[in-house]
Amino acid sequence: MQLTADTSTIRVHGVDGHALHRRPAAPPAAPPVVILHGWGASIEAMGSVTNGLPADLEIVALDLPGFGMSGPPPEPWDVTAYAEYVLAACDELGLERFSLLGHSFGARIGIVIASRPEERLARMMLTGAAGIKPRRKPAYYARVGTAKAGRVVGAVGGAAGRRLQERMRRRVASQDWLDASEAMRGTLREVLAEDLTPRLAEVAVPTLLVWGDADEDTPLWMGRRMEELVPNAGLVVLSGGHYVYAERAAEFNRIAAHFLAGAS
Repeated sequence: MQLTADTSTIRVHGVDGHALHRRPAAPPAAPPVVILHGWGASIEAMGSVTNGLPADLEIVALDLPGFGMSGPPPEPWDVTAYAEYVLAACDELGLERFSLLGHSFGARIGIVIASRPEERLARMMLTGAAGIKPRRKPAYYARVGTAKAGRVVGAVGGAAGRRLQERMRRRVASQDWLDASEAMRGTLREVLAEDLTPRLAEVAVPTLLVWGDADEDTPLWMGRRMEELVPNAGLVVLSGGHYVYAERAAEFNRIAAHFLAGAS
């Protein structure tokens, strides 16, 4: 089947966003699939999916604001703001009803969209989904305490204090935090502070969860918990880690094709 794929810039909610749109030559039998990447990633990181799904599916992949070729949000955004951006981007691209495939942070956004009263989604597939508050160990709270102390030192200690704050920050910060620009660090704080567990019972669309059994970023217990709380959800466990969609690309894409092509 002949395919046409193009990239475009869409201005939505004050952001110049980047989108990939793949259209089949014949009218698709299933709704379009919107693909959302994880934190710190981009459309390219989802390439095994955009290139591996069947040619008769219409696909839209977005660089979320602050990542890839999309500009940053104009202010710190929470997950709801990202969900509103995705819905507005879909409006701009002419997608009224669609399925969603999200990885990690992209799955957070999917959960918010699927729990809203608007019936925009046909189906949702989440892999390595973030959104459930992790089980913290004592070492985590020690790191948080160090980070807070660093902020105090930075605020009152002048240039020397700010240098010390940066050293303390680098001792305790995650790689995502260290890699983020100052503009995106506020967004990361907003995103990580939100526990989406209460929203899971409100997800009203058929949902497939695909998890790596060795996922260390979003451990498998989170997938099992989501399966319990989402009313119409199933869980598939594959051998792999947080990026099992790429590690087991052929198997993942076969599962995705079967699930997403069944939407109507």
